[in-house]
Amino acid sequence: MIRKYTWMLLLPVLFSAASFKLFPSVKTVLVSKLAPADKIVFVENDWNAAVKKASAQKKWIFVDCYATWCGPCKMLKIRTFTNKKVADFFNKNFINVSIDMEAGQGPMLAQQWKIQAYPTLIIFDENAKPVLGTMGFMAPDDLMRFAAEALKKK
Repeated sequence: MIRKYTWMLLLPVLFSAASFKLFPSVKTVLVSKLAPADKIVFVENDWNAAVKKASAQKKWIFVDCYATWCGPCKMLKIRTFTNKKVADFFNKNFINVSIDMEAGQGPMLAQQWKIQAYPTLIIFDENAKPVLGTMGFMAPDDLMRFAAEALKKK
C-alpha cells in the first residue's frame, strides 16, 4: 500500500522551483500544456513594435483601442478575445496590438485616428494604413465577420 502512493511524495519535488532547473523538459511540457493559445496574443501598448512586426511578417494589424474603465472593453477581453476560433484566426492572420488610449502612445494615436468611443477596433494593412474600423463590443462571430470583411480588401 505504501508503494502505491509513493509517487504522491514526489509531487512537491517535481513541481518545486528548484526541480525545474533539474528537469527542464518537465517545465517545458507543463508550460506548453498550461498555456495554449486560447486567446488572441497581443503586443501590449506598443504601436511601433506592432508596425515593425507586421512589416517584417507581411501581415495586417488588428488594433484593440481600449480604456481601463471601459466595461465593453473588458467584456471583449473576457468573452471574445478568449474564444479559441477567434484566437486561432487572429493569431494566424494578424499582428494584434492592444493599446490603452489614455496612457503612453494612446492619447496621440487616439487623436491621430480620431477615436470617439471605446472599444474601437481597427484593422490596418502591413503598411499601417487603415482598412476597416468599428466601435463597441463584438461577439466572437461578429468579430470574425469584421475580420473577414477587412481581409477581402487585400
